[in-house]
Formats: sequence, structure tokens, C-alpha cells
Amino acid sequence: MAWFAGDNRTFFQKFVGNILMSGPMPKHIGIIMDGNRRFAKSKNVEKIEGHKSGFEKLTEALSWCLVMNIKEISVYAFSIENFKRSKEEVDGLFDLARTKLKELLKEEAKMKKLGFCFRFFGKLDYLPEDLKIVISQIVEMTKDNKNFFFNLCFSYTSRDEMTTSIQDVNKAIVKKDLR
Repeated sequence: MAWFAGDNRTFFQKFVGNILMSGPMPKHIGIIMDGNRRFAKSKNVEKIEGHKSGFEKLTEALSWCLVMNIKEISVYAFSIENFKRSKEEVDGLFDLARTKLKELLKEEAKMKKLGFCFRFFGKLDYLPEDLKIVISQIVEMTKDNKNFFFNLCFSYTSRDEMTTSIQDVNKAIVKKDLR
């Protein structure tokens, strides 16, 4: 499934979307990728199939945001707590991320046309080296695009973000960069 599938909304979805767009629209939305394992269990399929279905829904939401002119989306895709899952599931999620991010790399022209800026939030050092490289390539490739911001929160928790911020402020005070 491509990252930028175009406008595949049904007539009813377009109708409702047009009604929504006639009023105030959010500038930024957040999506928490939760429930993929429960979905897989309800369909009696492997967990990774639930995660793949979750990605398909994410691309659908991304296309809706682009069509509806919502300028920023933050996707909470993999919490640091997810490392507590089985090695098989974590490896499967990394493989899925690797595959989908490599597909995104191939869509450079489309990202440039859309003004799509990919930003990463999380602990890169927790990720496999090849995944870090792909993420860095996409971030670098899209850094000058300013029309739409896609924030991928991966290997991330708000608690860790606050801890890291406090540590950064403390280091700046010690270095006398911050007073």
C-alpha cells in the first residue's frame, strides 16, 4: 500500500468531509496506533497482519488530512514500552517500519510536490542501525518541505521526552548556555 494513495473516499465520506470543511478545521491531529493486536485477534490472524491493517488505515487518514488541508499529523506508532513485547512481534514491527519507510523514500517527487516534511521524535539509539539510516534519509530529504508535517513518534514516550528535556536544560545550565 502506497503512502499517498490519493482521494479514495466514498461518496458519503466526501459528503461528510465537505460538511466538516465548511467549519473550523484543526491544524494538527494526533493518531495513536493502538488496537492492532486486538483487531488481529478479532479476525483470527497473526498480530503482524493487524499491524499491517493499522498502517493501511494510517495512509487512509493521511490522504484525508491532505485533502482536507490539515497541515500536521503526529503518529504515535511505537512506544518505548512496546519493547516489552515478544522479540518476534518487535522484530515484525521493525520489519514493517523498515519496509514502509523504504517505500516512502521512493516517493521523493510526490513528497516534494505535496511539501511533505517528515519529522522523527523518539530514541533513535534504541533502533536497529539500518532503520536509523532510512529515517535519517527521509528527514534529510524532506527538511525543506513546509506545506505538510508528518511527525513520527517511534521509540517514544512523553515521560522519556520530559526526562530528556530536563537533562538537556541541566546540561545547558552547567555549560552556561542557559541562565
